[in-house]
Amino acid sequence: MGKIKRALISVTDKTGIAEFAKALYEMGVEIISTGGTARVIREAGIPVIDVSEVTGFPEMLDGRVKTLHPKIHGGILAIRTNPTHMEQLSQHEIKPIDLVVVNLYAFEKTVAQGASLAEAIENIDIGGPTLLRAAAKNFKDVTVVVDPADYDKVLEEMRKNEGQTSLATRFVLARKVFETTSRYDTAIAEYLKSVDPAGLT
Repeated sequence: MGKIKRALISVTDKTGIAEFAKALYEMGVEIISTGGTARVIREAGIPVIDVSEVTGFPEMLDGRVKTLHPKIHGGILAIRTNPTHMEQLSQHEIKPIDLVVVNLYAFEKTVAQGASLAEAIENIDIGGPTLLRAAAKNFKDVTVVVDPADYDKVLEEMRKNEGQTSLATRFVLARKVFETTSRYDTAIAEYLKSVDPAGLT
């Protein structure tokens, strides 16, 4: 993997995200973001590109569809050493995405507060896990961060290694993603087990 040049940031937990984005920007990283995350980054005075500018589509269906687009997932999933992949990116004017920073809708917190089924359903994240799994699958080429506690580690490696992270770090971060999405899906499944289908309308 080469230098991180382009990052996609979309987080529910915005702890430290403005500072992280600022550090990335100072290292020359182009930042793509969505909705509230983009607003926080922009308000901190950091240039940010809205996902809609990349995809050519607005966020739609009350935010249910934002990042589910080949311009995003092609940029994440392309194997950089595969000439066919890179040729297809060029053909479709897709730029690689080297860093994905995502954390998920707070489903467990929402249901713990006594949310209705409808509210719980709206807090099932779709785009977030998809982005995370794509980036984690392609860990040889993409750095993925699901936990704000890892921001400093990533920045430290980038500063020491001319904007790069190590393969070992990318692997550990990818493993953390699958641990996180596994727990997330288990929480959703357990909650849905508590719902009586006879009462659905």
